[in-house]
Amino acid sequence: MKSFSYHQPKDIREASNLLGDNWQDALLNAGGTDLLGLIKHDIEKPDHLVNLKAVKDLDKVRYQEGKGLSIGALVKLNDLAAMDIVQNKYTVLAEALQETASPQLRNMGTIGGNLCQRPRCWYFRGDFDCLRKGGELCFAADGENKYHCISGGGPCFIVHPSDPAVALLALDASVTIAGKDREYTVPLHDFFVLPEDDVMRENILQPHEIVTRIHVPDLPSNTRSGYIKFKERDVWDFAVVSVAAVLRMGSERIEGGTMAFGGVAPKPWMEKTINDALNRMEVTDTNLDSLAQIAFTDALPLAQNGYKIPLVRNLIKRVIRTLNA
Repeated sequence: MKSFSYHQPKDIREASNLLGDNWQDALLNAGGTDLLGLIKHDIEKPDHLVNLKAVKDLDKVRYQEGKGLSIGALVKLNDLAAMDIVQNKYTVLAEALQETASPQLRNMGTIGGNLCQRPRCWYFRGDFDCLRKGGELCFAADGENKYHCISGGGPCFIVHPSDPAVALLALDASVTIAGKDREYTVPLHDFFVLPEDDVMRENILQPHEIVTRIHVPDLPSNTRSGYIKFKERDVWDFAVVSVAAVLRMGSERIEGGTMAFGGVAPKPWMEKTINDALNRMEVTDTNLDSLAQIAFTDALPLAQNGYKIPLVRNLIKRVIRTLNA
């Protein structure tokens, strides 16, 4: 492991200045559950490590009726999942948090760090000079690609590993970012980037920028939400496919809603045709079958992951039936 200097700034401005303008100059440490492993395996080789833990107010959660939920980037995953307001009003987020990693990792991992974690592709994490590490090939394209993406891929075929990001996308969340000279907020949908836009990065953060807060809008009283994650092992595992649903339920039909998907694309994914079809949809077997059939019709699976299409279609029907019960 390469030696680095360790810094513990007291505020965001100091942290941003320490990060500088070059990715390899310095990296942020929040919970450290992903970054420290990347450093140990020489995937990340910073000269400086900037620890955010002493920065005030990044570990606070605030809820205001009518405005919504404001979550500091350093809030621990387990702490957020345990909050009554999250469990009762933002159930989809609570369920996604509870499905994330192991209890030990959730006790250390932060919501901001979880959104910014690097891919879990075994070629990226292994001893391969892949595209995302500056090489010339995505080895997954013609290699072992059982768990890789079916939508949004090329030239790299990773999937984004975050569970909470999928729930937050369905909740129409936004992210506040602070840098040297400005602070701004973007919809979560615009925070993540596809490989065709930047094959080296997974989000829009510039080297000196820091995620400080996540904002989730308030929800109507008739909202029901839930998260379903399919994984191969009934222990800590990343999603093969996951579905987050936030539905406004009427007495006889769905008034409207949003669904987001994990395990299918290089970023948390949405399909506009699905969300449009939810508007005023009566929950019947026929309508659910029709909804499932329009999902991922444009998907381009690789040699070993075509099974994800019927899997995600069945999970769509399952989560709607659960919320309609």
